[in-house]
Amino acid sequence: MGKTYFASDFHLGTPDYSSSLVREKKIIQWLESIESDCESLFLLGDIFDFWFEYKTTVPKYFNRLLGKLATMSDSGIPIYFFKGNHDMWTFDYLEKEIGLHVIDEEWTGEIHGKNFYIHHGDALWKGERSYKFLRKIFRSKIAIWLFHRLHPNFGVGFANYFSSKSRKKNSHLDQVEIPLEKEYQIQFATEYSKSNPIDFFIFGHRHKPLNHTINDSTKMINLGDWVTHFTYATFENHEVELHTFNP
Repeated sequence: MGKTYFASDFHLGTPDYSSSLVREKKIIQWLESIESDCESLFLLGDIFDFWFEYKTTVPKYFNRLLGKLATMSDSGIPIYFFKGNHDMWTFDYLEKEIGLHVIDEEWTGEIHGKNFYIHHGDALWKGERSYKFLRKIFRSKIAIWLFHRLHPNFGVGFANYFSSKSRKKNSHLDQVEIPLEKEYQIQFATEYSKSNPIDFFIFGHRHKPLNHTINDSTKMINLGDWVTHFTYATFENHEVELHTFNP
């Protein structure tokens, strides 16, 4: 039996081309190191700092990563790509050309006898009504149709500007120490597990590596990121563990 791997928040494309390229090459090193024993791979969103698919155009970067993922997919490794808040505008390109399984929201299911709840990790908490409202608008067919009308040179530049503002705001929040009982992902997992038999909750989004025990049978893992932490998780022998990649 191989391992199941989880990673999130690569944010490729930020803060600039050179830095992103260095990070992309490090991610490729990691993928090559896990390929031999990878049973399945879950990428939990914000893999790209911005992504939008026009009818005949996609962002011209990230070819190394996409090529590697395509090779892994072609070899029979199922790869699940979750839409994050930075790369929610993913349609059919990654499925048709790369062979990924694109997940809109959560994935719930069993892996080797353990129940998983997997989600990018945003829009789970009870507050943040304004964010949830904007998220709903951005994912609407009208917003997507309108953005399709923009020329890529303008549209991508416009989106990158707001993506950068969002990232700076969230990076500040990520540095603030919050008591664990107030972490909204822990609150969500605690409440959800009361009526659903979940062994492992796996989230991204927060850029804060966490492996927290909810109760005797439930754990919540936040995968951290590949901007500062270079962390990922594995599921093997009925346990999920966090690791740091140091090539």
